[in-house]
Amino acid sequence: MTSLSQRLLGWVERTGNRLPDPAVHFLIAMILTWVLSALLGNVEFGEIDPRTGEPLRIINQLTGEAVTAFLSTLVTSYVGFPPLGVVLVMVLGVGIAEHSGLVGAGLKGMLDLAPRRLLTPMLAVVSIASHTVADAAMVAVVPLGGTLYYAAGRHPLAGLVTAFCGIGGAFAANFLPSGLDPLLQGFTEQAAQILDPAVRVNPLCNWGYMVFCSVLVVLATWWVTDRVIEPRLASVAVDGDPEQLPKVHPLSGRERRALWLTLGVVLAMSVALVFVILPSDSSWRAEDGGLTSPDAPIMRAIIPLLFLFAAVPGIVYGYAAGAFKTHKDVIEGMSRAMSSMGYYMVLVFFAAIFTQSFADSNLGALLALKGAAFLKTLGLPAFVTILGIIFLTAGLNLLVGSASAKWAMLAPILVPMLMAVGISPELTQMAYRIGDSPTNVITPLLPYFPLLVAFATRYVKGTGIGTLISLTLPYSVVYLVVMVLSLAFYWGLGLPLGIQAGYYYP
Repeated sequence: MTSLSQRLLGWVERTGNRLPDPAVHFLIAMILTWVLSALLGNVEFGEIDPRTGEPLRIINQLTGEAVTAFLSTLVTSYVGFPPLGVVLVMVLGVGIAEHSGLVGAGLKGMLDLAPRRLLTPMLAVVSIASHTVADAAMVAVVPLGGTLYYAAGRHPLAGLVTAFCGIGGAFAANFLPSGLDPLLQGFTEQAAQILDPAVRVNPLCNWGYMVFCSVLVVLATWWVTDRVIEPRLASVAVDGDPEQLPKVHPLSGRERRALWLTLGVVLAMSVALVFVILPSDSSWRAEDGGLTSPDAPIMRAIIPLLFLFAAVPGIVYGYAAGAFKTHKDVIEGMSRAMSSMGYYMVLVFFAAIFTQSFADSNLGALLALKGAAFLKTLGLPAFVTILGIIFLTAGLNLLVGSASAKWAMLAPILVPMLMAVGISPELTQMAYRIGDSPTNVITPLLPYFPLLVAFATRYVKGTGIGTLISLTLPYSVVYLVVMVLSLAFYWGLGLPLGIQAGYYYP
């Protein structure tokens, strides 16, 4: 790593650490939203809101009616904030597994099998594969990354950011289909039918490129972590509370037997799950028989299933290894896990009320539509236009976090526009997904960024938002470069973009 880049990241870290607490960031953003909505509330912009078909208007959030609605829905905005329930339920299950010793024993067993130098690619593969379970991976995999590195004698912050960036920054890469595929496909097909009612878009229209990209992202993650991040962390001391840090000790005979028993339980649970979802008339399937549709019960039950796959093995291991004597030990594990989430729950409160105000104001919709309209007027060559979409999305992603919400606003404009110049809906969707991924990990407005802060402070007490952004920024830049170049290479070879998908229309 050059001295120039080291100085740049150092500046990012120092500047970021001078910023207020992330909770205050959300509060400031909410106040700015209110002020801008009041200033722009009477302005006619001329854009048509694709969600309603009516002219888009900014809704003044400082009127008596808006303030009343804000206060009357504040509690439901907080408790209904989507990431909150996911995090808390997953933490309960992971808390049992951690308190029982299963997490430490499992990681120790992995360390016995994987050389220390291969931890990074192994964690990168796990992080990318976990895209299948979407946001739950942030809760289940990120803390395990820190624990894994700490147990191996490597810096735990490197493990945390490797997992965090592999999940949040590389979302355009995936070995397996996920619920996001049919979710985005629905918006893409609907938008394409504005121009051609006969167009159909396959939910797995991007899968071919995403598998190819996954291999390159694993290699890129390996390089960034080992060559950029860990050298930067070499002088950062781990000064967390020893009682809160994972313990590293050799596995005893009883622990090994308990680990094998737990592995058998996990395999039995997996076989049972496969057995109940395979029949074509399974109640776990959607009405059309699909398993990956957002409406499929199996997709809706992902979080409870992950809770069970953490809690049940944790309980089995705890009793088998002697860590659990009574049911009170299980409850204690859940209680300890929840007690560590106090800071996160405070941050979520401010994140939730800001998100609600931003959505109600329509400022996010205006930004998306203005950016898309400007892109439409440029009339650039195909690949340059695709680059424009990627960078437009990457910029908007710093302000509007939800992938589906942004695509719901952008697809009705971008998809027909690019079809008119010969670019397929599937390629437009892939460009959007590429832009929507890398900048996730450098914006504190990502709902799971506060969770990363909470995990990091367990190991290094003084970890600030600037420190973490300086660690995630190299991944963001490298991922964006790798994804753009790999798309150009993949497109140039004419390889299948996905199932029933091409690059050009018609």
